[in-house]
Amino acid sequence: MSSELVPSRFNGRENRQVGRELARLDAQARMSLARVERAADVQTARVQGLAYVGRQALHAAAMVSETEQQLCRLVPEAAGRLTAIADITALGLAEIVADTARQVSQR
Repeated sequence: MSSELVPSRFNGRENRQVGRELARLDAQARMSLARVERAADVQTARVQGLAYVGRQALHAAAMVSETEQQLCRLVPEAAGRLTAIADITALGLAEIVADTARQVSQR
């Protein structure tokens, strides 16, 4: 009984050619999958990097707001200046997150 599932209609040389072609197609498919996996890994790293920067900015903004409120309670006369500084800081944080998003998406 033959170990082949489908009887061969090729001679020995043709069988080797078919085998080489199938091996080449298999190698191409593996390379294609590797490229897709690599691209997915890169995109995942981009997402994680941007999310990290965003989280850090959120925490920093929360700390700035908390500090602003505390100082406003201590020195109510400085509330306007403190708010201005807090707003500028928050805008700077948002700008950094936006810059990071642009940089990450351009690579």
